[in-house]
Amino acid sequence: MKIVQANSGVLTNFDVLKFLESRGASEDSARVFSDVTPSENKVYDYLFGTPARGQTTENINEFKEKCKKYDLAEAEVLNIINTRPSSIVGIYPLIENCDLRLGDTVEELVELVVEVFPPHPPAMTVENDAKTTNVEKMFESKFIMFYVIHSFRFYVYMR
Repeated sequence: MKIVQANSGVLTNFDVLKFLESRGASEDSARVFSDVTPSENKVYDYLFGTPARGQTTENINEFKEKCKKYDLAEAEVLNIINTRPSSIVGIYPLIENCDLRLGDTVEELVELVVEVFPPHPPAMTVENDAKTTNVEKMFESKFIMFYVIHSFRFYVYMR
């Protein structure tokens, strides 16, 4: 394996979701026969329940253009895209020194997020051993999923 260009950019959850779909990941029960590894399927299942499911490349590019006036760091923009906060309370943890840097424009930023990105996907349920469990309960260990996603992003960069 050869690294063509190290650290050429960051990946959004949408990018990882589309990459996994291109490799054959899906919610289809026949996915057992695809070339996707079980860990990739778990990442796909997790990301399918996040705002990345409803996003498009156009949404993301439009948001990146419109939010330039807020002078946000690339990581802050990435976190906003991945989490799609719909309130001021959701924005504050994502932006360092939010009060000092944005002041009253925080509300404008929230309105921009709500305007550009589609709403969160409805809560999904998964049939498991004849009982229905909420996907959020299925992935209680968010740290593990965070680690798996970021490890996968590193793997994609290395390819």
